[in-house]
Parts: sequence; structure tokens; C-alpha cells
Amino acid sequence: MSISFHCEHCGKRIEAPDNAGARWGTCPGCHKKVYVPSEKPDEDELKLAPTDEEEERRRNALLAETVSIREDILSETEVPEEQDEASEAPANVKTTLSGSDLAESITTYLRLMADGKLDQAEKSASSIAPCGSRAIKILDSIALGEILEPKLADIPPQVLSGLIRNLRNRINQT
Repeated sequence: MSISFHCEHCGKRIEAPDNAGARWGTCPGCHKKVYVPSEKPDEDELKLAPTDEEEERRRNALLAETVSIREDILSETEVPEEQDEASEAPANVKTTLSGSDLAESITTYLRLMADGKLDQAEKSASSIAPCGSRAIKILDSIALGEILEPKLADIPPQVLSGLIRNLRNRINQT
């Protein structure tokens, strides 16, 4: 028994030996390269359906909404205040950043450093340093992946780790 099929270029009916299935050959009519189907194309044939473009648009809109909600939730997450804050900050410096503001300031600092905006990052770091162990806990959470910051997602992990380490050292020195 032979494999019978039509050339996809010229439409000529071609017969190939059984052992030629799932290989390439040359059409005897137009001399172009053709694929010889396997012996039982009905069993191996995949049933494909067209893509529903409206469904794709809805799926993309839902994904965008999910990202937006996640960013809102992450920006509202507050780190619990510590009882011994007064012992961390010098007497003349008032710690004014709340948990969510502190997390946002740390994220902003890391983004600015990664973007090479060192002067702006320095200003941000000066507001973070007096917060002491609260800032270090947030930095540790970011480093461990417990706090997922979309703004930092494109920074390579090694670079982000180095930036976190530098800010930790600066906080420990104050």
C-alpha cells in the first residue's frame, strides 16, 4: 500500500511508498520540496480551532486589572510599628514615615539607584536611614521575595541584592 497525497504547490496527486511517511521529498510535477504525510493522517491529525479575539481581549483586560489591583494592595501593605522606635532614631531626628510610606520610599530609592539617578536616590535614602530596623525588615522582605514590588521586577536579582546590601549598610551606620 502506498501513501497518496496532493502537492501543496502545484496540486498534483502524488503516490509515495509506505516507508516515506513523515519525510521530505520532491514533487515529480513541480520539483519543489514537499512533506510526505504519515500513513494514517486521520489518527495523528490535531483538531484546531480559531482563536476568539474577543476572548483574548477580555483575558488581557482581566490580567491588566489583576496587576493594577496587586499594585494597589502592595502599596497599602503596612509594616507593623515597633515599640522601641525612639531608641533607634537619634533624639533630634523624628521618624515620620509610616509603614506603607517607608516601603514606598525604599522601593523608590532602589528604582532610582538602578536607573542611575544618584542625587534623587540620596535624598530618598536620607529619609529612610532614620527608620532603622523597620527599614531593614522591609529590605529583608524584598530581598527574600516576600514583598513583590512590580517597580523592581526588571532589575537583575544580583543588582537588586547589591542595592539592598548598600542601603542596609547605610542604615546600620546611622
